[in-house]
Amino acid sequence: MAFTIAVLAGDYIGPEVMAEALKVLRAVGSKYHHDFAFREAPIGGAAWDECGEHLPKATLDLCETSEAILLGAVGGPVGEQLLPKWRDVGPKALLPLRKKFDLFANLRPAKLYPALASACPLKKGIAEKGFDILVVRELTGGIYFGEPRGRDGSGDEERAFDTMVYSRREIERVAHVAFRAAQARRKKVTSIDKANVLVSSVFWREVVQEVAKDYPDVNLESMFIDNATMQLVRDPAQFDVMLAGNMFGDIISDEAVGITGSLGMGPSASLGEGTFGLYEPSGGSAPDIAGKGIANPIAQILSAAMMLKYSFNLEEESRAIERAVERVLEEGKIRTPDIGGTSSTSQLGDAIVRNI
Repeated sequence: MAFTIAVLAGDYIGPEVMAEALKVLRAVGSKYHHDFAFREAPIGGAAWDECGEHLPKATLDLCETSEAILLGAVGGPVGEQLLPKWRDVGPKALLPLRKKFDLFANLRPAKLYPALASACPLKKGIAEKGFDILVVRELTGGIYFGEPRGRDGSGDEERAFDTMVYSRREIERVAHVAFRAAQARRKKVTSIDKANVLVSSVFWREVVQEVAKDYPDVNLESMFIDNATMQLVRDPAQFDVMLAGNMFGDIISDEAVGITGSLGMGPSASLGEGTFGLYEPSGGSAPDIAGKGIANPIAQILSAAMMLKYSFNLEEESRAIERAVERVLEEGKIRTPDIGGTSSTSQLGDAIVRNI
């Protein structure tokens, strides 16, 4: 079968880890007789340097005519980004992409592989229990998109404001994603909010509880965001699927991936109503290690695996990549520095290819 993929490598380590993901996809294509057509375009700081825009129309057009987007990382190198004006705050490429394609559900797995227990920053007894969490974050609503937002006044009366807004439809549709995911896992959803303070969180909790009635086989637990961040480091194994709004989901998913031992281990999928999706690692562009050849490509490679599963319905092929990653980690011979090794980005990618 043939599949068309928009490849947006992005900035700093983005092209480095993307090269390994494409290498892995070519190996999968060869083994399972698929043709992956990679169509490359700039985004982020790289696009600004080339086109004077963070999300050029040509890049957006290419995405619209592709079946999925595989994204590397966005975050520089543009000097003016270091001094944002309030009207320009926020990712200038990612938020428009998410809104354009209505990619409202962000799935971020956070799994501690047994072979990486020693890299986990948590206490030994906690790490040895392991954990396998899926954070489902609402991605196109909430305070990141709410209006009004801005600044006004002067002197002591000057102020800045953002608005947290959620509609019933926005909460319902992402809640259904979380509950369906839980049905295929350990049948538990923990919904994160701040319903003891925020009216929008009271509404969030009410709507999620209503949706839960459609899934009697799934246990629903509601938890305040402050408690959830604490429970993640006390006993992450208690969680299965964690459901949260845009801002709380941003916070909790970074923490969940962070306790796996490295942000380089965290893939993600941003999905809409159909099969189209955007797939990217969660670790960012990491300018401090760019060009050194030591970036961990696993998050990018596992993001490609999620693309095969969710956009192309290639379950076996997706699982083949996951198994290859697991085998390389279990062997323990080839690892990048962030997970306790001395291997290069390409050496780790080559090892995963050999295990497919």
